Amino acid sequence: MLAVLFGLRLPAQIRPPEGLTLQTWNVGNVERAALVAMPRSGVSNAGAPLVLVFHGHGGTSAQAARSFSIHNAWPEALVLYPQGLPTVGQITDPEGKMPGWQHVPAGEGDRDLKFVDEMLAWARKERRVDPARVFAAGHSNGGSMVYVLWVARSREFTAFAPSSSVFRPDVVATATPKPAFIVAGRQDLLVPFRTQQLSLSRVLKLNQAAAAEQAWEGTARLHASKAGADVVTYIHPGGHQLPADAGALMVKFFKQR
Repeated sequence: MLAVLFGLRLPAQIRPPEGLTLQTWNVGNVERAALVAMPRSGVSNAGAPLVLVFHGHGGTSAQAARSFSIHNAWPEALVLYPQGLPTVGQITDPEGKMPGWQHVPAGEGDRDLKFVDEMLAWARKERRVDPARVFAAGHSNGGSMVYVLWVARSREFTAFAPSSSVFRPDVVATATPKPAFIVAGRQDLLVPFRTQQLSLSRVLKLNQAAAAEQAWEGTARLHASKAGADVVTYIHPGGHQLPADAGALMVKFFKQR
């Protein structure tokens, strides 16, 4: 069933983790899907936090659930791991055979922004969601989707956590300050670290965040913001892959908002 819905043949090692359920929506006459982790404990009177987590280009929602594992780090949250559609890649996959997300606002006919709108409406209808605790995280092309949301749906989200991605100059120019947790690998060969550093400098300027670092957690560093939009950077020594502890650190950051 999953292979038909996602248009993918899923080997056993990337099938959905236990406890997640499949939810589908019809968006512009296209069936869209996400793996959903319902809150498992301690939902406050204000409602459950909501987190949308976007896989990278060529990835799957099941892979994102395993690598981020937001639902395990935050059992009180409602967590959605959406599945992308075939998308032309900016670095790889020029024929657009693998699943991914729109890279910029208005890209791909805004099909993924419309998908996000459907997921948000569904979450608010099906569960009591705390409107002050709505977050988005994503890796690589999924990080690009997070930046798209930052610009196009800023009012809907409390904070963002992009990994191994870039906030393009033409896109960040229309953004408003928002708290952010940003992951980058010094040995990233797919999205060069220097390019990610330039992107980070744009985020710090946008958020009126200090260039000076403060200790936060492990090697992650806090850049305090005059605009109430703190930035935490997790610069790791590895490559493009998401570090194993990144999801848990994102949850810590989200909980502080």
